[in-house]
Amino acid sequence: MPACRVIPCLDVAEGAVVKGVRFRDHRVVGDIVELAARYSAEGADELVFYDITASPEGRCVDTAWVERVARELDIPFCVAGGIRGIYDAEAVLAAGADKVSVNSPALARPQLIEELAARFGSQCVVIGIDVDAQTDHAGSWRVVAHSGKPDAAHDAGRDLLGWVREVEARGAGEIVINAIRQDGVRAGYACDLLACVRAATNLPLVASGGAGTIAHFIEVFERADVDAALAASVFHSGDIRIDALKRALAAHGIVVRP
Repeated sequence: MPACRVIPCLDVAEGAVVKGVRFRDHRVVGDIVELAARYSAEGADELVFYDITASPEGRCVDTAWVERVARELDIPFCVAGGIRGIYDAEAVLAAGADKVSVNSPALARPQLIEELAARFGSQCVVIGIDVDAQTDHAGSWRVVAHSGKPDAAHDAGRDLLGWVREVEARGAGEIVINAIRQDGVRAGYACDLLACVRAATNLPLVASGGAGTIAHFIEVFERADVDAALAASVFHSGDIRIDALKRALAAHGIVVRP
């Protein structure tokens, strides 16, 4: 059984790490490299960086800070932000990232997933999916595009589970489900939603949005059978240290990396 992963998430805007609530009202919480180094030292399995305004602003992630991070880290990290084609992904990977994540650009042009998988291998291609609250009684959830900027966010016109199956068929290597309503409120992961996604795909699944306590991590691994749990504010604040979290997970029989 593969070990479950713990992944700190660093949202980046204007060269700094920021954090908001439900993808709004972001404030600066620290320096990109300093936080990355801290999480690596605490035992993070990998890191994810989201340039949250890149897609809404029609640009790609700034590779200058990706290079700075790569010089300091000895663990894998993934980068997302306005990656629209082979050239963009190549630049980010050449700067030192191990994976690229695409979200809104894939919704706009799904063939991008196949192109990236063919060029770099599925193991490098992560699909982020931002999901709002359930919209009807048939189990359909609203997929949101350009969620990094509230004034640009809009319904992508995709059924969540249908989109999950499509990205797997197109060659994605991993899926991250970002539950917007849970983001930053520390009330727990969207376990019911995640369990439905787990049943719809064989891809590695990463839970994002809602972590507030160690119990929330235990719950999402046990109830939703996710492969990794991603969190931001509880790590940025120091309320949960990654090494202590891993010890607690192991004590509950959840396999983690040392």
